[in-house]
Amino acid sequence: MTEHHYHAAIWIDHREARVFHFSPTDVDTLVLHPDNPTQHIHHKANSIGAGHASTSPDYLRAVAESVSDAGAVLITGPANAKTELVEYIRLHEPKLMKVIAGVEAVDHPTDAQLVAYARKYLTATDRMVP
Repeated sequence: MTEHHYHAAIWIDHREARVFHFSPTDVDTLVLHPDNPTQHIHHKANSIGAGHASTSPDYLRAVAESVSDAGAVLITGPANAKTELVEYIRLHEPKLMKVIAGVEAVDHPTDAQLVAYARKYLTATDRMVP
């Protein structure tokens, strides 16, 4: 990242996190991957468990650290990883909770679509202006 941006958006699943720090006219992108990506576990009928392994705490920590200097953060993703990230932040980085502007289910947008969505979202929640 060449310059500090007040706003950030995260798109996260169990295999990848795309982190965007942005202003109205500029975007810096960071892509993070867990060291050992979680494999999909097929759920068997009449077995215990949801068929899903939890996300690596090291991966969640790296994602949280990537937005530690942001003033407003939108967290998005298609499944449970976004809520696991919020829970990790709540337990391990509680000061970062105050900058989370929202958590939204978003499937698989392009980078440009996600940044446009985040700009619109943060404007609608009055968090676009520092």
